[in-house]
Amino acid sequence: MVSKKWALCVAVSLGGGCAVGPDYQRPKTPMPAGFSATQPATQPSTTQPSAEIGRWWETFNDPVLNSLINRAVKSNLDLRLAQTRVRESRFSTDIQRAGLLPVLDADSSYTHDRFSKTGFFLGGTTPPRDLSPGATGTPNTGTGNTINRSSKATGGKAASTTGGASQSGLFSSLSKTEFDVYQGGFDASWEIDVFGGVRRNIEAARADEQAAIEAGRDAMVSLLAEVARNYIQLRGVQRELAISVENIRSQQDTVDLTRSRFQAGLATDLDVARAEAQVATTRATVPALQTTLQQSIHRLGVLLGQQPTALQAELEKPAAIPPPPPEVPVGLPSELLRRRPDVRRAERQLASATARVGVATADLFPRFSLTGSLGLAAGQFKQLGRLDSVYYTVGPSVSWPIFDAGKIQANIRVQNAREQESLTQYEATVLISLEDVENALVAYSQEQARRQELQRAVDANRRAVDLANQLYSKGLTDFLNVLDSQRNLYAAQDALVQSERNVSSNVVALYKALGGGWEAQEQAAQQTDMAAARK
Repeated sequence: MVSKKWALCVAVSLGGGCAVGPDYQRPKTPMPAGFSATQPATQPSTTQPSAEIGRWWETFNDPVLNSLINRAVKSNLDLRLAQTRVRESRFSTDIQRAGLLPVLDADSSYTHDRFSKTGFFLGGTTPPRDLSPGATGTPNTGTGNTINRSSKATGGKAASTTGGASQSGLFSSLSKTEFDVYQGGFDASWEIDVFGGVRRNIEAARADEQAAIEAGRDAMVSLLAEVARNYIQLRGVQRELAISVENIRSQQDTVDLTRSRFQAGLATDLDVARAEAQVATTRATVPALQTTLQQSIHRLGVLLGQQPTALQAELEKPAAIPPPPPEVPVGLPSELLRRRPDVRRAERQLASATARVGVATADLFPRFSLTGSLGLAAGQFKQLGRLDSVYYTVGPSVSWPIFDAGKIQANIRVQNAREQESLTQYEATVLISLEDVENALVAYSQEQARRQELQRAVDANRRAVDLANQLYSKGLTDFLNVLDSQRNLYAAQDALVQSERNVSSNVVALYKALGGGWEAQEQAAQQTDMAAARK
């Protein structure tokens, strides 16, 4: 019964089937019906949300941001590294695929041999007589009078004297102590993939290749978000610097007014000291902001694959913080399984681990091979063309591990454990993707509410400063009220700018959590390649 199964498996394997080990099935992952943190500005869209998510950076309507992202996609070194790894995995797949085909080697050699005149000759006591065609006499009957010059275990490139495989003159000089041997030929071998070990290896390699592609897409998503985040931070810091300069100017006017009133006897020296301290405190924030600004420019330069200061002239001119879109179409949670590259990569890694269980299982079964050699061997180079110089060997072989101290079974258990590890990693990646989206939705909606309140605070503090200055100039209020109102206005303005920056950054984080961006970039690259091919 077992032999019939093997025979059937051999027949099916030649047609491309019958592979031992588990067949991979995509895991069924339960997903919620919707995101709990969805707000009116982030309701699931009914009109193909993937179209907007695919080119989400364009929703900020900032030409500079669009230009930076387009250039980063073309020249970023992390993307280039990811593309190299994809090519590497593709070549590895080609290596595994070659295991299904026969192997053919060609080689040739020339040797000049000399036997000892005083020692034993191949187990005999004297060299054999001339065995060339037409020679008389009989060969030495010693136990070692058979010469086999095969370079392979299944046959050789030289013939044997026992059976007269080649009498083209190869042994015409064996009565001498020196002679030449010319030989050349082909060796072929083919392992028939009866139980699918090679095909499972190919399956695993293809899954690894697809996982490398998804890793490159994940790098793309991270790059898009990183460029946008640093650009938004740059514009936010520039706005903070402008507010600092504006407040320094206003506070310096207060210092000048206080000094004038002090000289007129209407203010105290304490008021002057407090006003000067206020200006110095505000000025102290400028160096830290300049540091953050320059670091953002440097980071953007490196993300674009350029020198850190390459974008200095382009980005040092202040501009507004890119405003977020009025609505972010988040789609459904189930779409994350299709769109997020890290989830797709984890799924492909699970497929690879499943296939490697089959590779390990195939080691339990016999290996069937066909081997053969064909060549020419002669004692003189001019005799290689003669028909009787031809030799060949052909035949099947079977190898089957009988005892290996449990090594194969242990390896199967190892691969099963790795499969379970990959499954757990996949499930964890899915949960993390849901967490990322929920967190980004909460941060986005709550920061919007915070920004609205900060805007009201800025408006109120601005009125308070105007009133305090008017009252102080008329001597109707204490100078401390002026300082407090100015300090509160500056703090509220700075917090408002940071909130505006955070709102836009949270939108970027949301788009990244949704896995958007890589589809549009791949489509654009394909269109570019097609246009170049047409030219």
